[in-house]
Amino acid sequence: MFEQRRPGAVLFDRDGTLIRDVPYNGDPDRVQPMPGAVDALVRLRRADVPVAVVTNQSGVARGLLTPDEMDQVNAKVEELLGPFDAWAICVHDDGDGCTCRKPAPGLLIRAAAVLDVSPRDCVVVGDIGRDMEAARAAGARGILVPTRQTRWEEIQDAPEVAEDLTEAVDRVLKDARHEGDAYQGAAAGPALGTGVADWSRW
Repeated sequence: MFEQRRPGAVLFDRDGTLIRDVPYNGDPDRVQPMPGAVDALVRLRRADVPVAVVTNQSGVARGLLTPDEMDQVNAKVEELLGPFDAWAICVHDDGDGCTCRKPAPGLLIRAAAVLDVSPRDCVVVGDIGRDMEAARAAGARGILVPTRQTRWEEIQDAPEVAEDLTEAVDRVLKDARHEGDAYQGAAAGPALGTGVADWSRW
């Protein structure tokens, strides 16, 4: 059982968790935040909890979108949701044998290393079983926020289930002493995060 305390970092899945899932999307105009995403990130930033994105993007390996199109989508995510402290992106497909593609723990381990925290001090928030399996493999705490696409067995197997991002962040911050000074706007620009130039791909 994970101790309920402020974590070293919260690592979010991208599609279906932070933004609506548009399969293999390379069009930034189609990016739409999930309900509660902006507020959830604002609260974590106020609490001085680092936030990162850990995302599988096999569409690049499959030739369904280019790295530049993916970067444009990620830039739109930061424009709408504010800067992230780290991005860890796997552009491989299942058959490539990489150690980063979720459910493998590589992306989580890399993001934690960039943030200089232990994976065991991280919380992983995602919408499918792969996210929770990656959390388990990395020794991190996992919180599933299901959508209509989440399979029933994935919900049954999840270590924790939250109704939405608001509830997930409520759990993360349950025993935090304070949430710090107000964050100055969710789209304040990359100065508070890594910025697009520092996205990490494996």
